[in-house]
Amino acid sequence: MSARIAGVNLPDNKRIVIGLTTINGIGKSLSEKLLKEADIDVQKRGKDLTEEEVNRIRQIIDKQGSLLEGELARSVHANIKRLREIGTWRGMRHAKHMPVRGQRTKTNSRTVRGNIRKTTTSGKKPAAQKT
Repeated sequence: MSARIAGVNLPDNKRIVIGLTTINGIGKSLSEKLLKEADIDVQKRGKDLTEEEVNRIRQIIDKQGSLLEGELARSVHANIKRLREIGTWRGMRHAKHMPVRGQRTKTNSRTVRGNIRKTTTSGKKPAAQKT
């Protein structure tokens, strides 16, 4: 029986500290904090958890009140929508599906620019003609 927390089935064969990171919104450091608070060994596997331990983890996550899974996704999409509506630079970059955080686009992000190279020379712009 695999444990189900926040609508996600935790993997049975992974250590629980890693298994909790399959829940969107929980990273490794938060997972370690949750297990320390719940007094559960981080080396324990998902299949070795008792129902009582799973309930303790659920209660701590509920008590913490952090955004997980669907709520987190809705929040992120709402933030991006707000940036697009107010016309910020970041919002415009999101709308064009371009890199938002200052990455270079001359050589990277080819697929966004429509310059897909399947072989070494295909997709390159034609060289200028010799005169």
